[in-house]
Amino acid sequence: MTTSDSTSPSTFTAALPDSPPPFSATLRRLYLVRFAFAVAWALLLFLTSADTGPLLTVLLVAYPLADAAAVVWQLRSEHRAPGPRVAERINVVVSVVVAIALGWVSTGSIAAALGVWGVWATASGIAQLVTAVLRRSAGGQVPQILSGAISIVAGLAFLAQSFQDPDSISGVGGYAVLGGIFFLISAIRLGSQPRGAA
Repeated sequence: MTTSDSTSPSTFTAALPDSPPPFSATLRRLYLVRFAFAVAWALLLFLTSADTGPLLTVLLVAYPLADAAAVVWQLRSEHRAPGPRVAERINVVVSVVVAIALGWVSTGSIAAALGVWGVWATASGIAQLVTAVLRRSAGGQVPQILSGAISIVAGLAFLAQSFQDPDSISGVGGYAVLGGIFFLISAIRLGSQPRGAA
C-alpha cells in the first residue's frame, strides 16, 4: 500500500529551530574576531612595550584602526537593528584620528603615547557605553556596557599615568585583553540566546 507524504517543505522548515536573529549572529562573529585580535595584539605589545620604535608604533596604530574597522563593519551590516548611529560614527572618526596621533608621538615618547591612548580609551568607552545601551534589544550587551564603563575609568588612569614619566606602555595590553574578554562574554551570551529571540 502506498501512502502519500503529507509533510511539505514548508512544514519541515517550520519544524526546525529558528535561526538566530541575523544581526545578533553578525555581532557574535564580530565579537569573537575582536576577542582573538585583542589577545594576539596584547601578546605582541608585551614583548615590545618598553621600547619606542617602528614595531611599537605599528602596534599602537593598528589597534584603533582595527576598532574603527569593526565599527564600520557593524554600521554596514544589512541586518543591523534600526536606531541612532551617531555614537558609532563618532567612534570611527575618533579612532582614526587617534591612530594618526599615536603614529606621530609613539616614535619619541612613551608618556605621550600613553596620554593619547588614555584620551582615546575614555572617548571610545563613552561611545561603546552609549552604543551598547541603545542596542540592548540585540542581546548580549550587558558585558559591553560594563566594558565601556571600565574603558572610561582605565582611560582616565592612563592619562594620569602619562604625567608620571612612565617607561613602559604594557598596561594598555592588559586593557586590550580585558576588553577582549568582554567581547568573548558577549559572544557567548549571544550564542546562548533562545533561537528566534530578538
